[in-house]
Amino acid sequence: MTEVKAAGGGDMSADLKGAMMGFVSELRGFREDIQSKLNAQEERMTMIDRKTALRGRAPLSAAAETGAPHQKAFDAYLRSGDDDALRGLVIEEKALSVVSDGGFLAAPKVAETVQNTLFSTTSLRRMANVVAIEGSVYEVLVERGETGSGWATEATTVESANSQLDRIAIPVHELSAMPKASQRLLDDAAFDVEGWLAERIADRFARAEAFAFIRGDGLDKPRGILSYPTAADGTTTAGQVGFVGTGVSGNFPTAAPMDCLIDLIYALGAQYRANAAFLMNSKTAARVRKMKDADGRFLWSDPLTVGQVPQLLGYPVVISEDMPDVAAGAFAVAFGDFRSAYTIVERPDLRVLRDPFSAKPHVLFYATKRVGGGVTDFRAVKLLRFA
Repeated sequence: MTEVKAAGGGDMSADLKGAMMGFVSELRGFREDIQSKLNAQEERMTMIDRKTALRGRAPLSAAAETGAPHQKAFDAYLRSGDDDALRGLVIEEKALSVVSDGGFLAAPKVAETVQNTLFSTTSLRRMANVVAIEGSVYEVLVERGETGSGWATEATTVESANSQLDRIAIPVHELSAMPKASQRLLDDAAFDVEGWLAERIADRFARAEAFAFIRGDGLDKPRGILSYPTAADGTTTAGQVGFVGTGVSGNFPTAAPMDCLIDLIYALGAQYRANAAFLMNSKTAARVRKMKDADGRFLWSDPLTVGQVPQLLGYPVVISEDMPDVAAGAFAVAFGDFRSAYTIVERPDLRVLRDPFSAKPHVLFYATKRVGGGVTDFRAVKLLRFA
């Protein structure tokens, strides 16, 4: 085969092959250069992202938390009384809103702190049935007597003549607190005004609620367990709380002090004993804690882990300082299934009104919420009477 010669006498096939190899080499170099630049740019972006995350994560998180429109508006209202931002907000669910009778709904942070504190205190709220409502009265139907039951056939039906429904109405009442602060303190940007306000409100609400749920008379406040009529166990009628006597005026029996506690336990119906607990104050607990059985073993057993409550004769003991001391005729110990026995109703909103005029140069914060309570099942609780 005849080889093709270039015009200058060179080999054309060799020249073409060399040109192709040069082009491929240059293309490969170009691709490697582009890839190197892309890798470098990606590495720079990664380093920037890391620096931003390390330096900016906490400030950005805090800014997002405090920068929410309703949170900033509520903070401005508490510090300076500026409510323009609050009134101009487009209100969303769980955000702030103006209340028709004055004030503003507290920010979720404040309301949640107050609610958590109320449930963590030594109050009947921890054991009772808590219901949130939107109205002013909570009505519940309570069945008295035995529910109709039996084996039904095609020719017979189950009668419920012994069963009767009672309607119990529990109204809500306004609970208020009025913590006070100086304007100079509110002007300090480092001062956590919302945390301070939530702590003060929760403390006052917790003390007022705890007393009302035990001893409240039902007049402009919840009705407490000890305010209802009482009768000796076995003789109670509708609307009465049964009690067991110690047999000794103002004291436990000397010979067998534990006997009256055992009588109290078994005076409660079996269907309630599974979830029952003792309720007493610290002074009464100090007496009971020293009691021993015939073999010298303490009736009281301390909790083994943090967060648990002590046990008395196998049942939890809840300390409430609003229970009366041991005295002649006093009902110093209660035993029952308090979730069945007592119902607490409340409106979920917490309102705050700023008042810079009534206590100059201080600023008052008038906080209110609506709460009520009452016994809904008188069979679910029994009292120990020291007489």
